[in-house]
Amino acid sequence: MSKRPSDQGRRQAPDPLPYAVTHEVRDRCVCLFLQRAARAAARRFDEALRPHGLTNGQFSLLMALNRDEPAGLGSLAALLAMDRTTLTANLKPLERRGLVRSLADPADARRRRLRLTPAGRRLLVSALPIWQRMEEAEEQMVGLAEAPGFRALLARLA
Repeated sequence: MSKRPSDQGRRQAPDPLPYAVTHEVRDRCVCLFLQRAARAAARRFDEALRPHGLTNGQFSLLMALNRDEPAGLGSLAALLAMDRTTLTANLKPLERRGLVRSLADPADARRRRLRLTPAGRRLLVSALPIWQRMEEAEEQMVGLAEAPGFRALLARLA
């Protein structure tokens, strides 16, 4: 194919998104590294907790409700770094299974408080040894000596 006379002598503008940038993002992006690590860890924990009918997210949510007083939705969302809408959606299957109970807040009936039910507590008790084994395996991957510093770094990023 021949160039038209009007195209001859024109410089082509540099590509604003060359393929090399893809490699730079792949090799440097902290967010991407965190996402990949979180997804890989979540898959491992999900697989381990599957016999108990839990995902790692459900385990964390139930464990966050293991307290003396019912939790407010806002404080629970903050602890789990979730927005309230996502938290509400994640609570629904746990409520249907009878693992969590929603109560009216005595100070403000428009607000809900959440409590772990006895069935939810029993499920956590049975799943806890699996979580402990998985946590030990994750610490081994990080290196036992580095695990506290790694957690501190993740807390700074969270």
